[in-house]
Amino acid sequence: MDLKAINAQIATAVAGVPAASSAGSVAGSDFASSLDAALKTVSRGQEQAGELQRQFALENPNVGLEDAVVAMSKASISFAAAVQVRNRLVQAYEQIMTMQV
Repeated sequence: MDLKAINAQIATAVAGVPAASSAGSVAGSDFASSLDAALKTVSRGQEQAGELQRQFALENPNVGLEDAVVAMSKASISFAAAVQVRNRLVQAYEQIMTMQV
């Protein structure tokens, strides 16, 4: 999993701007689908890290301690970023709800 890709998805979800494809054209997605994709990426990262941790505990010779630790760190960072995005969204919602019309 690439942290730059996760950060780009989260930034796209927060900004509400669709991500640009490799050809430079704008992908047709809305805020909800961008946020959903970012959360699924975070979830997949956590699942992969959990699986690596399990494989290391089962003494799989193909999985080293450093692989498991790096995967867990990436999952932790991406989850923390998702929590910060959620906090900012809640804060923005609260500000909008307290605005006088």
